[in-house]
This record gives sequence, structure tokens and C-alpha cells, in this order.
Amino acid sequence: MTIKVAVQGALGQMGREVMKAVSAAPDLELVGACDSKAGDTSSTVDGIAGGILLSADLASLLEATRPDVLVDFSLAAAVPQSAETAARAGVSLVIGTTGLSPEMLSRIENLTKEYNIGAIVVPNFALGAIVMMELARIAARHFDWAEIIELHHEKKADAPSGTAIATARAMAASRDKAFESPSAGNDRPSRGEEIDGVPVHSVRMPGLVAHQEVIFGALGQTLSIRHDTINRESFMPGVLTAVREIPRHPGRFIFGLEKLLGF
Repeated sequence: MTIKVAVQGALGQMGREVMKAVSAAPDLELVGACDSKAGDTSSTVDGIAGGILLSADLASLLEATRPDVLVDFSLAAAVPQSAETAARAGVSLVIGTTGLSPEMLSRIENLTKEYNIGAIVVPNFALGAIVMMELARIAARHFDWAEIIELHHEKKADAPSGTAIATARAMAASRDKAFESPSAGNDRPSRGEEIDGVPVHSVRMPGLVAHQEVIFGALGQTLSIRHDTINRESFMPGVLTAVREIPRHPGRFIFGLEKLLGF
């Protein structure tokens, strides 16, 4: 059965990549695109075959196109309303937008139960990043010192990244005690923002896509686990996996692609 897909945040860099990937998949059908930059009138998306409807009004787009799944790569502030609109229309959600608060995540989880839709929120769709996070979680059991350096392009809205936050929380959850930290200097901004006791340092500049290094230390040794995203195409296999799987999970909220990959 063909899965019909609409994309929110369609005119952004990730949105355009998602539309290309969905259009090229034989078992998926791109039926619509939504973006606040589309203006007040509907049009078609440049560079996408088939005259895909583009609109700034998500509710009218969903009514006109009747998708099975909405892929959201917009802004954190827009996600609650978009999720509510999609849920009311019976559309399952694949959310790649980062910077979502615990309250937002809780609301999305409630929507899945209230409207019997599936929803997955994914900090990072790259398979290598998911493996990196799993390796960091394992290493955290054996090292008492750890820090994260994450590097992204200058247009990324949130810092720390969703991947760094999820990594730090998974590392902390795998331990039965807190990580060690220096006795001095912890109150200085240069030491990074602490997420569950793990300092996270964010770099933003042109020339980067998405990169993360987790550094562990112990007496006489260090361990570094690093993942580098060279281009946004690396996210697409993960996005398509989520699109194909989430309609099979009505009433369920999932955080992290690893839940669908058996990690």
C-alpha cells in the first residue's frame, strides 16, 4: 500500500531533501507541502514533479491532500499547533524538529492517545549518529569523566542540539552515579551547558552540517566517539524508515529512531 506524505517546513533545507527522497521512493507518494514562506495563496513546489500543492495553511492542505503521514522539519515554536492540526485530521507524525520542551513532548504523546495516531520525534535520523549515541551510552558505564562537543551550521536555531541533549541524557541514565567534574571553573560559560551532569559545548558556523564528538576520560587514557554528517542526504534513509513504520503504531508515541531499529 502506498503511504501518502505531506511535509511541514517544506521550503527549508531539510524539507526540500525530504520531498526529493519521498518523491523517489516507489512505495511513498508526496501529496502536499506546507511552509510559512509560501504566502497566502497555494502554488506548486519548484523542482518537484507532479505539481505538488504548496500552502501556508496546514489545515487546508491536510484537508485537500489527505496524507497518512506529516513529516515536520519546521520550528519548535510551530510544532504544538502543527501536531494538533495533524492529529485532529487523523494524520500520523514524523517530527525531526529539535528544541522541543518536555511539555511539548508530553502534549504530542497525549495527542497520539486522544486521536489514535502514531507519532515519532527523532533528534537525529542518521544511522551513524544513532550508533554513536548507543556507543556513548555503553562507554558511560565505564568512564567517570565525559564531555560533548557538537558542531552545526550557523542557521541551526537551537543549542545544544537535540542529539547532544539525547546523548547526554542516555549517558547519565546508564550510570548509577553522577559524572565527575572539575572542582573549579564549573560556573564559567566556557565550560559549556550541563545536561544531566555532562558539559555540552556548541559550535555554530558556515561550512558545517552536523557533527558530534563525545570525549570520555579516565586515569591515563581518553576515548573519543565521533560522528560527522557530510550532507543532508544521510538523514533520508532514517526519515523514510520512520515514515513507513509510524502508521503501524496508532496510539503510540516514540522518541528516537533507535526504537524502530531494535537498539
